[in-house]
Amino acid sequence: MRIHVLEDDGGVSDSLGLALNNLGHEVVFHRTAESFFSQSPPAASDVVLVDLSLPGIPGGQAVRWLQRLAGPPRVVVVTGQSQTVIDHQLRGLGPLMVVRKPLDFAALVAALPDV
Repeated sequence: MRIHVLEDDGGVSDSLGLALNNLGHEVVFHRTAESFFSQSPPAASDVVLVDLSLPGIPGGQAVRWLQRLAGPPRVVVVTGQSQTVIDHQLRGLGPLMVVRKPLDFAALVAALPDV
């Protein structure tokens, strides 16, 4: 499975990449939503991990864009933000998987679809 990681923190990206590659996943990194949007949209079978605290276009806007795709991928929000910030950024969206930082890799793996 291809997993897109929208994360501006290099340490978090490195940790995610190592763990997800070890699980056999192809991982593509984007430091900003703008970088992600400049590529071809993800496939419906892909997973997109979105940090809410991205520079430029915030993670909540990236999630909205992803959900409007004809074949939206699975979206997992990864954040260290307070519940108030999470609620504000994701207001009006359907239920989403949220994995809190510091990352619990068991929770992250549980948020991925079975393949």
